[in-house]
Amino acid sequence: MGVEKYRATGLFDGTKLYGSEKILIMDQNGMVLDLQDAEGSDLDLPIEPNILMPGLINAHCHLELSHLKDVIPPHTGLIEFLCSVVTKRDFSPERIQLAIEQAEAEMAAGGIVAVGDIGNTADTLRVKSRSKIWWQNFVEVLSFTDENSDTQMKHYADVQTQLQWDAIQSGNRYRTVMVPHAPYSISPKTFRALNEASAHQIISIHNQEHPAENDLYQTGGGAYLALFSIFGMRESPFPVTGKNSLASVLPYFTKGQTIFLVHNTSTTEADIDFAMEHARLHQLQLIWCLCPNANLYIENKLPPLELLHQKGCRMVVGTDSYSSNWQLSIQAEINTLRKHYPDFPLEVLLQMATRNGAIALGWDDQLGSFEKGKKPGLARL
Repeated sequence: MGVEKYRATGLFDGTKLYGSEKILIMDQNGMVLDLQDAEGSDLDLPIEPNILMPGLINAHCHLELSHLKDVIPPHTGLIEFLCSVVTKRDFSPERIQLAIEQAEAEMAAGGIVAVGDIGNTADTLRVKSRSKIWWQNFVEVLSFTDENSDTQMKHYADVQTQLQWDAIQSGNRYRTVMVPHAPYSISPKTFRALNEASAHQIISIHNQEHPAENDLYQTGGGAYLALFSIFGMRESPFPVTGKNSLASVLPYFTKGQTIFLVHNTSTTEADIDFAMEHARLHQLQLIWCLCPNANLYIENKLPPLELLHQKGCRMVVGTDSYSSNWQLSIQAEINTLRKHYPDFPLEVLLQMATRNGAIALGWDDQLGSFEKGKKPGLARL
């Protein structure tokens, strides 16, 4: 059996960042055979001028929105952005499929081996059926009112069924679960239904991407009323709790879920403290997913990376979609965080992009680290 040997100026094994003193050995099928010291052997092996690392985990993407590349201009602000996503629907099925194909190919070429992918439809099914990427499908439910909850849950359950072709064909490389979209789009009855439907599963929710999300639950007002007006609502359909949005909606989840909290640009220290205590009481696993380039694209702001790290939060990285990003590249997300947080440990950023994501998605038996017997893929920074 043939083997491939790799040596670079940096080698990250999923936990620790080494220099050129380590050599990675893989077989022709991508299985890790060994991680050896270069001293005394293979000293003549060429040294690549980059960092080698396990295949990357894109913890948050909307592959089905790839046709919106360059359609919505940057820096519109979140509310205007959401209104654009809702109203810009005049695209042919052929254009949508071509954009999905191109985006999947871009991610695979960029070293991404697994994706937590948001979808409201089954438009991505054809591409995923032949993809080498591992997919965690989050079928994103929207249901603004209790009155429409049963109808909406049935609709998205049908989408889930369409995406569950994988049960026989793809084994553990492909999963599908219904999840809430965001605190500003899910009614109390729908939250309760999703809690029951997702017991002990991996789910996601967009969290505190804009200060108006907190306003909505604190007062019932704020900028989200402009979004609701598109759907014929003159006022907020959600209960006023007097609390921030995370403290208002996280208590709906009590069934041992792993919950990806995505974006978090308006999350405070008090929000983090509340969330972690609620998770402890209800055996939840919280995963804080950062999508820095999307945050810069939409709002020109960033999540509190250093605060989350100080609090011991489990962090992962995502690209979001082509509606809100210039590319679908985890390397670009890492480099953006390095630029804006120059003193933050690079080793931690690389963990977020590899091992943390694999563990959070439950695929660390094969992905996320260079350990003997695994096939984690290979990426470069």
